[in-house]
Amino acid sequence: MTWTWRLEDSEGNPVDAGELAHSEFPSQSDAESWIGETWRELAGSGVDQVTLLEAGREVYGPMSLHPAD
Repeated sequence: MTWTWRLEDSEGNPVDAGELAHSEFPSQSDAESWIGETWRELAGSGVDQVTLLEAGREVYGPMSLHPAD
């Protein structure tokens, strides 16, 4: 199975974050580690929230990339 992140703005519209938008992972753990390492860069590229997908099926999200108020 392939794990990916759907990168979105605050309204759920897709965001093109360049090279970061096309990352695929062999496991959920790898995908979650990657988001933990790159969320600041993604947020700086205009990504407000992400949704984790396994082979196109939503696993969870959207998850905000902004600090909780």
